[in-house]
Amino acid sequence: MTTVSETTGYSARAIAPAVLARLWERDDAGRPAAPYTDEEGGAPLRCCLRRSEPGERIALVSYAPLRRWAAETGATPGAYDEQGPVFIHARECAGPAGEGRPFSNAHRVFRRYGADGHILGGRLVGEGAERFDEALAEAFDDPAVALVHVRAVEYGCFLYEVRRGQ
Repeated sequence: MTTVSETTGYSARAIAPAVLARLWERDDAGRPAAPYTDEEGGAPLRCCLRRSEPGERIALVSYAPLRRWAAETGATPGAYDEQGPVFIHARECAGPAGEGRPFSNAHRVFRRYGADGHILGGRLVGEGAERFDEALAEAFDDPAVALVHVRAVEYGCFLYEVRRGQ
C-alpha cells in the first residue's frame, strides 16, 4: 500500500493490511486496540496516509516500524528498535488514494537507516512535496541507505517509510 511521487518514483508506504489486522487485536506493546470516534478529525492515519475526517472510527496504537521491516529483511536494529503511537482506522480502509507525498504540509524529520537497521543520520526537511522529494533523492544517493522514516517534528511520531528501489 503506497503512494508514489511522480517526480522521484519513491513510494510512501502505509502500514500494510496484514499488519493492521494484527494491530487491531494487539499493538506492538501488547495492548488491545481501543477504537473511538474522532469527533474533530485531523489525525494522521498511517493506514491510508491521510488525515481523519470528523466522525471516523480510529484507534491510537503502539507501532514498531523498524522491527516490522527487520523481520522482513533479517536486519538487527538493536537499540534502534523503537515503538511509538500511530493513528489507524478502527477497521479495514481502502488504503492510500492518489499520488504524491503525504503529510508534506509541515516540517518533518527524515531518519535514514542502513540494511542492518542502524540509523545513519537524519535531516530536518521543510514543508512541500518538492522538498520531500529532494531530501529523499539525497538520502538514497548514499548507497548505504536502505530506508527512510518520515516523522513528525513536534512529537517524533512515525508517519511512513520509504524504501530504496521503490
